[in-house]
Amino acid sequence: MVILRRLSILASEDVGLADPNAVVVVNACAQAFDRVGMPEGRYHLAQATLYLATAPKSNSTMGFFDALAAVEKEREADVPSHLKDSNRDKQGFGHGEGYLYPHAYREHWVAQQYLPASLQGQVFYQPSAQGFEGKIQAAVMRRREAQLAAMVSDTQIAPVEILSFSPTDRSSQRWLQRALSQVGEQLASIRDRVFELASPQRHHVILDVNAGSGLLVWEALRHAPEGGVYAVVRNDRQAQAIQQQAEKLPQLMRPLVIAAPLAQLPNKLAAIAPNVLFDSIVGRNALSNELDKVAVVQHLVQLLQPSGVLVLAENLTRHTQRLYHLLDANRLDAELYERLAAAEEEIYANSADPMVNWDVEDLRLALIAAGVNVKIAVEHYPTQLYVSSDLFNRWFSASATDPTRPAYVEYLSRYLSAPEISLIRSLFERSLLNRTIDWSTTVAFLKAIP
Repeated sequence: MVILRRLSILASEDVGLADPNAVVVVNACAQAFDRVGMPEGRYHLAQATLYLATAPKSNSTMGFFDALAAVEKEREADVPSHLKDSNRDKQGFGHGEGYLYPHAYREHWVAQQYLPASLQGQVFYQPSAQGFEGKIQAAVMRRREAQLAAMVSDTQIAPVEILSFSPTDRSSQRWLQRALSQVGEQLASIRDRVFELASPQRHHVILDVNAGSGLLVWEALRHAPEGGVYAVVRNDRQAQAIQQQAEKLPQLMRPLVIAAPLAQLPNKLAAIAPNVLFDSIVGRNALSNELDKVAVVQHLVQLLQPSGVLVLAENLTRHTQRLYHLLDANRLDAELYERLAAAEEEIYANSADPMVNWDVEDLRLALIAAGVNVKIAVEHYPTQLYVSSDLFNRWFSASATDPTRPAYVEYLSRYLSAPEISLIRSLFERSLLNRTIDWSTTVAFLKAIP
């Protein structure tokens, strides 16, 4: 009985999801042993032992202890608002706002976060590639990558942050999590579309030119296990994050991480991998903050194989959701509403801001000038945004962190008086604050072939 007890533990601790049937077999053998007794019961003991000895092994269930330690450490953390009881405080505090019913979605799963803000982004379960667990590993990792990309991607929040610039910090991530389910689904869709257009082969060499969020780089590794993947990040912090995630991969399957601005990429590559050319170059929002997008695109094209392909997915911030569209125009004087619209439109007409000073036609002409054939498709992604008090206050607080990117209220002050701004703020507060609103993101998919 002592041996059968140890085998039962081993079935979950050392085999686990690599073979979920292991615990069933051991329990059945233990029950048969109880019924038969000695000496014939040794057959059942031997069967259980042999089954576990030959089963694929995975100790991923050990992640439970990491999760338990985190819960004990963070026991005072606040429950996310969308999980709180909406029957009590929905109107005053937004409790329950934004909760998504998983069974209403495809595959009865939705990428909503259920962790407190202090734990968001932490990973406890690491599926192995063994046995049955190997079959679910890809699905688990792809879903997780879309969620994590939504958390760490600076450019994902650009359509909102363009209205009130502030450094990416934990508070800005918290409001993002309120809508993480839609954002995660949106990013997963963008990722799949990028690789559908690129059509990489197993032996291809792929370059991800904006790998900081991890959205494309891990998918590239799955598509090209016999080739190689280069991951370009903007700073050492992003490089360290990618390298830490790659540690669980075999050495030969890890991406080669390069921390450099895109303008310096050709020189960096020449130093570490001379004469390398890529079968596919992919990127999401790689050009958003580039002042000279034409030069960057031309550099990237020169890094392609003669039969290579460049595929970029770029948010068109110029065409993002307008806040004044969310107000009822009938509640304002027509002339005041017109000035409000003019003030907000000036944000997206700033020729000095690389996030908004370009459009699809600019990219098309840049690629044609680089001597490639180009196809561009524009798609609109509806999502939802939770307007927290933190986000709302940033819209209506003067920006002191970046004088080149004024806050939303600073644009309003160019067209509206202080009492008029106060009126606009109160209208926004009544209709938007602590509510989940519809938000639209426009994405351009570019495919260029030499």
